Amino acid sequence: MLKIDNLHAEIDGKAILKGLSLEVNPGEIHAIMGPNGAGKSTLGYVLGGRPGYEVTAGSVTFDGQDLLEMAANERAAAGLFLGFQYPVEIPGVSNVQFLREALNAQRATRDEKPLSGGEFLKLARAQAAALEMDAEMLKRPVNVGFSGGEKKRNEMVQMGVIDPKFAILDETDSGLDIDALRIVGDGINRIMRKPDKAVLLITHYQRLLDYVKPDFVHVLADGRITRTGGAELAHELEREGYTQVAA
Repeated sequence: MLKIDNLHAEIDGKAILKGLSLEVNPGEIHAIMGPNGAGKSTLGYVLGGRPGYEVTAGSVTFDGQDLLEMAANERAAAGLFLGFQYPVEIPGVSNVQFLREALNAQRATRDEKPLSGGEFLKLARAQAAALEMDAEMLKRPVNVGFSGGEKKRNEMVQMGVIDPKFAILDETDSGLDIDALRIVGDGINRIMRKPDKAVLLITHYQRLLDYVKPDFVHVLADGRITRTGGAELAHELEREGYTQVAA
């Protein structure tokens, strides 16, 4: 589904990714772990098409397409979803308005009919209920006045509504208490753990992986993957730290 080959990327002339290679197949969940400054968020931004990040070498294909040649909206329409470490606030735009426009824009690129207001509200309320989020929050401006945990839960509602093929989730566990962590973890499993979908989880800590069991864990250090293992590698990192394990 996703193949990254010898990817190099920089921002403001500073090299961040330095030859990263990774392949993710349908039905797989991969976790990326590593110390601060290793390039984890940069990887997510480059895959999502965020401006300001320059790819200087390497290639990325998604479902056989050259991902790097696609605009950010084209990547989203193709089935890519990027969950941010710090979800942005959008004053003046309600969650309902934002999500309906986003979903119907993607449906249009696939020559699908837009959802009516009633159809969309039924879908959005079902996703909110599954994540134990008050449906009234759908009427509020996107993330405005939300706690850290509410923002992450709201992002999972967005993912449930959009229903992507491939989700890149950047530190989805940050700002979550124990109960919210379980709810969000269950949400990721419900939406994305399917034979035709895949997930790239970017995280510092093992705790989210108690709920979302990865098929593979990768250590990212100094811009490249230095080690790959199964779920047990996350426990080793938790015990030993990155200094001992990442080299």
